[in-house]
Amino acid sequence: MSELLSINIGLDPDVFTLFGLLVTWHGVFTAVGIIAGVWLAVRLASEPRVDIDIDTAYTIGMIVVAGGLVGARALYVIENYGDSTSIDSVVDIFRITEGGISIYGAIIGGAIAGWAYGLKNHLRSAAGADAAAFGMLIGLAIGRIGDVINGEHLAKATDLPWGVIYTHPDSPGFVHSFTVGASHPAVAYELIGDLVILGIIALMWAKMNVKSGVIFCTAFLLYAVMRFAVSELRLDSEEPFLGLSTPQLVSVGVIIVGLPLLVFFMRREEPEHVSIDRTAQRRREQSRAERRRRLRTGA
Repeated sequence: MSELLSINIGLDPDVFTLFGLLVTWHGVFTAVGIIAGVWLAVRLASEPRVDIDIDTAYTIGMIVVAGGLVGARALYVIENYGDSTSIDSVVDIFRITEGGISIYGAIIGGAIAGWAYGLKNHLRSAAGADAAAFGMLIGLAIGRIGDVINGEHLAKATDLPWGVIYTHPDSPGFVHSFTVGASHPAVAYELIGDLVILGIIALMWAKMNVKSGVIFCTAFLLYAVMRFAVSELRLDSEEPFLGLSTPQLVSVGVIIVGLPLLVFFMRREEPEHVSIDRTAQRRREQSRAERRRRLRTGA
């Protein structure tokens, strides 16, 4: 029954090669997800409730992306250290062009980088993190589309009336599908979970008068619970402790840290809006406009 109702995915995971660089569906949707996530976060950060100017918001966005790339590679290296001859040094963390990343590492690395920059520059970090949570979730959801197409993340065989079978011989999931038949579309479950969480925090943003930081913590906690559950179906992670995979252990850590942090933000007095020197801000804007004019005219 499950095989009859399963979705057969026969797309080649590789799209094309450009100047010797292999472009995959995973890479395409990851790039689209990053662009969409930064755009959405910047748009929300420029709203009055956050009030971070667009240039600063884009700077933070780029810092978050950079921190996410390092974090994604770092957690992947930690997970796979010593398991293969290609990963045997801490330096491998910075070899992001060699493939192998962890989405959880990207989330944590990006969050740390964004918070650090905001605190260093005396920005409204908690409010900015709320806006960033929307970018994180839409980026994750779009990126998972590429994972669904490529079949990179193997999952347990399904006994439910739905499943997925990979039929392209170059797909990482081809042999698995040939061996076990239809399997759980685990990354598709994650995609749906990301969108559900996005809907929940959107409702909080629009309809509920919550304090700064609450939306960020809520998004992280809900993601941790969802990821813990979905990881039970996946077969592509080691189980280093108590039968739990690395993503599940990280989820537990996020919940342990996130719950008291959520209580803190719910109970604290909302700090007064950081005052902005409007005169200095106008001068900076005029200076930027003048530089752009000179670039256009060649002066």
